[in-house]
Amino acid sequence: MRRLIPELLVVVAAVAAAVIPARPDGPGEWVGMLCTAAGAAAVAGWRRFPLAALLIGPALLLVPLFLGPDPSDFVLLALLGYAALLADRFGGRAAWLAAAAYVGYLAVLYARTGEDSPGLIVLTLPGFLAGTALRLRRQTAEELAERGRELDRERKLFAEVAVRNERARIASELHDIVGHALSVMVVQAAAGQRLAGPAATESLVAIASSARQGQADLHRLIDLLAGTEVASPDLAIIDDIVAQAARSGLRVTCRLEGSRDGLAREVAHAAVRVVQESLTNALRHAPGAEVRVRVQAASHDRSLTVRVDNDPPPAPPNPPLPGTGRGLIGLRERVLALGGTFVAHPGADGGWQVAAHIPDAGVRGVPS
Repeated sequence: MRRLIPELLVVVAAVAAAVIPARPDGPGEWVGMLCTAAGAAAVAGWRRFPLAALLIGPALLLVPLFLGPDPSDFVLLALLGYAALLADRFGGRAAWLAAAAYVGYLAVLYARTGEDSPGLIVLTLPGFLAGTALRLRRQTAEELAERGRELDRERKLFAEVAVRNERARIASELHDIVGHALSVMVVQAAAGQRLAGPAATESLVAIASSARQGQADLHRLIDLLAGTEVASPDLAIIDDIVAQAARSGLRVTCRLEGSRDGLAREVAHAAVRVVQESLTNALRHAPGAEVRVRVQAASHDRSLTVRVDNDPPPAPPNPPLPGTGRGLIGLRERVLALGGTFVAHPGADGGWQVAAHIPDAGVRGVPS
């Protein structure tokens, strides 16, 4: 309603200016007076119905020139508004047509009133010039805004190209440096199996297996950095991770509850990483301790709960293997990004507990 107040004020002022000075005599002049009032009031539609206002308003203002009564001088204000609106709404080649229409309308007024003074031109030309200035200003603002949007799109494109180039560089460095080191580990472990005795063979087998798994993960990371589509691991890999941890000397048990079918790959991938990081930390900080892994898939909402508990180690690790803490921080960020919850804290018995709850990806709208 507040937006209509200016238009209503224009209508009231225009009708009052056109009707109060008039002295109609006869039906024809009454019609002329009403057309004058309507023509002056139509300028209030300049914002909502500009074309209709331009077509109807000036035409109605011509009626009293044929039927009477003589229009008041206040009608010049309406003509000033129509001149401004005409120049404001038409640009380019259409602006020349608008100027021609403006000149033609003034010619009709001069021909009908018999005026020979430049008063109509002097009083309405400022409105036409003001409308032209407003149109040019608006067009300039729109062009600047469009240019700003183009620059924003170019910046985003350049940023994406820079990210792709940086990822390609990192992938190349990983392949050349870390990949070479892992390959040497695999070769040396295989050679050690042939040379070492039965007691050391089992450890070398575990080292070779871990190195090969590291190679596979590294190749997957390189593909991800290069922008190659890579399939995410599913929950079946948890069995392999647990078996590998057991071969490394960890006393670990695993229980999978619920159906694995229909889980989003992001959910399964996060669960795999939680189990993998938790078992790695247990192997580093609590060797010989008992570790319990539980993965539960809820059937009603397809959410996933992962919990890994380990008892305190029988003896402190020798030598100690300190960590950076980045693993748990990364897990927390990954789970929270999927809308889940993550906790990692010491257990009541002196061990360690990691728990994550990951909701269904489809509920959050994440493509699976």
